[in-house]
Amino acid sequence: MDSSTFIPPYLAGYPPQTAFPLHSGQNLTSQTPGIPTGENFSKGSAAVQNLNRFYGQYGVTMPPTFQDPLSLQYFQQTMRDPYGVPMQYANLPSPAGQTFQFSPRGNIGIPSARETMIPGTSYLSSPTGLGFVPQFPTSPLGSPVLPQSPVGGTSTSSLGRRYDFGFSQTSPRNVGGYARWQGQREADSFSEYRKHSFLEELKTSSARRIDLSDIVGRIVEFSVDQHGSRFIQQKLENCSVQEKELVFKEVLPHALKLITDVFGNYVIQKFFEHGTYDQRKELASQLSGQMLPLSLQMYGCRVIQKALEVIDVEQKTELVLELDGHVMRCVRDQNGNHVIQKCVECMPTENIDFIISAFHGQVATLSTHPYGCRVIQRVLEHCSDDVRCGTIVDEILESASDLARDQYGNYVTQHVLERGKPLVRSQIIRKLCGKIVQMSQHKYASNVVEKCLEFGDAAEREFLIDEILLQSEENDNLLVMMKDQFANYVVQKILEISNDKQRETLLHRIRLHLIALRKYTYGKHIVARFEQLCGEDNGSTSEP
Repeated sequence: MDSSTFIPPYLAGYPPQTAFPLHSGQNLTSQTPGIPTGENFSKGSAAVQNLNRFYGQYGVTMPPTFQDPLSLQYFQQTMRDPYGVPMQYANLPSPAGQTFQFSPRGNIGIPSARETMIPGTSYLSSPTGLGFVPQFPTSPLGSPVLPQSPVGGTSTSSLGRRYDFGFSQTSPRNVGGYARWQGQREADSFSEYRKHSFLEELKTSSARRIDLSDIVGRIVEFSVDQHGSRFIQQKLENCSVQEKELVFKEVLPHALKLITDVFGNYVIQKFFEHGTYDQRKELASQLSGQMLPLSLQMYGCRVIQKALEVIDVEQKTELVLELDGHVMRCVRDQNGNHVIQKCVECMPTENIDFIISAFHGQVATLSTHPYGCRVIQRVLEHCSDDVRCGTIVDEILESASDLARDQYGNYVTQHVLERGKPLVRSQIIRKLCGKIVQMSQHKYASNVVEKCLEFGDAAEREFLIDEILLQSEENDNLLVMMKDQFANYVVQKILEISNDKQRETLLHRIRLHLIALRKYTYGKHIVARFEQLCGEDNGSTSEP
C-alpha cells in the first residue's frame, strides 16, 4: 500500500513547518514536467506566479532567503515532514551561491497528480521535485519568524524530529503556530515550559519536591492559579523568613489585584496569618483608601476580615474609619455585612461608635433584614454591656412581638432571650404572655416560645405552662397545640423542661387524648414522646 495513504489530508491555511524560501535565479537540480528550471525563473514571471497559486492562493511572493549566517546551521539537519516521515531534498540554494547537501534518508511516498487532483504537487510539501515546501498565505503566521508574536511555536532544536506546537499560556486564544526562533524566544519558551511543568506536577501531586525558589519570578502567576495558590499557601506556613521575604516582594506590588482574585486572595490572607509584623503592616497599608470597594467585593471582604483579626488596633481603627457614612450600605450588602460584623467582633466598642450610632432608629428594620439581623446579633454579643447599646435593646423590646413572627427578626428575639440580661428577658416574656398559644402555632414565633420556656426563670416558666394547660368547655389549648405542625414542638419542649408536678399533670392530660392523637400526623409525635417517658405501649388501645 502507498505510504501516503497513512498521512492525513492537507490542512489548508496552515504553513508546513519544513518550509524553505525560494530564491529566484538559483539552479534547482530536480525538475518536474511543466515547471521550468531555476535558470528560467525571473522576478515576476508567470511561472513563479503560477507556483504561488497552489491550493487557491494568488499573487503572493515567496519569503526571501535567510540572510543571517547563524541561521544556516539549522538547514544542515535531515528534514522530516510534519508527521515525522524522512524526506529527500535536492540541493538547496544559499544566499552566497553555495549549495548545502542533505544526505538521502529515504523517500516519502508521493501521490501522483491524479491521486491528489493537484497537478505536479507532492503531499504536504511542494511541486514535485522542487526540493522545498512553499509557504501558503492564508495562515496569519506564514513567516517562520514572527517577532513579538503572542503565539509560540516549535523549538529550533526540534528540526528533524516530530514537530511540537507550543502556545503562549497568556494568550486568550490559540491563534496559530510557527517555528520557534533561537534567542529570547527560546528562553521564553523554556520559562513557559517550566511554569507549565511545575503546575502540572502540583496538579498530579508529583513526588518530586518543588520549593518556592523554583517559582521565584512567577509568584503572582502561580497565586492566581488554583493549584499554584494552594502550593504557595502551604509553603508560607513553614518556609524560612528569607523565602517569605522573596515571595512578599513579588506579591506586594500586585496586592490589590490578588486581593480581589478568586485564588489570589487566599495568598494574601495567608500572609496576614503567617507574615512578619512588618509584612502585615505593609500589606494592610495597601487597603488604605480602598476599604469601601473591597468590603463590597466578594473576595476583598475576606481579606479585610482577616486583616482586622491580626493587625494592631491603631491601624485597624484608621482603616475602619473609611467606612464612616457607608455603614448601612455595608450592612445591607451580602459581602459588606461580614466586614461590619468583624469590626464589631474585633474592635473596642469606643472605636466603632460611628457604627453603633448608625443603627439608632433602624434596629427593628435591620432585624428583619437577612444580613442586618446578623449584625444586630453581633452587637448584642459583644457590646451588650456598653451604655451605647442600651438604645438598641430598647428598640428590640418595643417590637418584640412583631420580631418574633418575622422570618429573620425571630433570630434577634431568640438571641436576646438566650444571651440577654435577666431583666431584658423578663420584659420580652411579659410582652408575649396572653398570646402563647397563637404564637406557638406560628412557624417562626414557635421558636421564640421555646426559648422563653428554656431560658425563663421558674416563675416565668410556670406562668407560661399554666396558660397552655388552660381548658374551657369551648376550647382545649393543649389538644389544639398537640395537633398543630409547629405547636407540637412547644409541647415536647414543656415535657423536657418542666418539673415533676408539671410533667405529671401534662402526661395525665395527654393520656386522655391518646386515641384521638394517633389519627393526626403531628399528634403521633406527642404519642411517641409520651410512650418514651411513661414506658407504656398503648397500641392496644388504639383504634384499627
